Amino acid sequence: MTDTTGLGDDVQLITLDVNGTSYEVVTAARRTLVDVLRHDLRLTGTHVGCEHGICGACTVLADGLPVRACLMFAAQAEGSRITTVESLADPETGELSDLQRSFTEHHGLQCGFCTPGFLMLAQGFLAEQPDATKGEIKEVVAANLCRCTGYQTIVEAIDACATARRAQCAKGTEETTCN
Repeated sequence: MTDTTGLGDDVQLITLDVNGTSYEVVTAARRTLVDVLRHDLRLTGTHVGCEHGICGACTVLADGLPVRACLMFAAQAEGSRITTVESLADPETGELSDLQRSFTEHHGLQCGFCTPGFLMLAQGFLAEQPDATKGEIKEVVAANLCRCTGYQTIVEAIDACATARRAQCAKGTEETTCN
C-alpha cells in the first residue's frame, strides 16, 4: 500500500512508462513529473533547477521529444513513453552511450548539474535531426542553461556524436542509432 499522507484528497492512481518499465504511482493530480521521477521512482538523474521551464535541467523525453519535466504534471505523462538520462548507459554493464562518451571526451560538462538535461535534449534532437549542422546544434542547446562550460564544448560533443553516428550509418554498422 502506498502512503498517501500529505497528498491531500485529490489523489489518483496513474501508470507511467519510464525507461521501458511500467510504474503505478499514487500521486496528487497537480504533482509534476520531475517530482514523481525523483521522489517516487528514485530516478534522480533528472535535476530540478528553476522549476519554471527555463533552465532545462529537468529535460526528459516524452515519446521521443524533449519536454521540461518541471512543467508537466505526472498525470499528463500517462500513456507516453518517458525516457530519462538513466536510460542512456547500458543497464547491465554500465557502459556509457555514445552521446555520454562524447560529452566526456569533449569536456562537455564541468559541474555536471545541467548535463542530464543537455544529454536528453541532444538525444531527442539527434533522433529527429541526425544530419544536424553545428549551427542547428548551437540553436538547440541555447534552450538549456549552463553556467560552467560556455556551451562550445557541449556543441562540439553533440556535433562529434552526430558525425560518428552518421559514419556508422554509412557503414551500416550501428542500426540502433541510425533511424
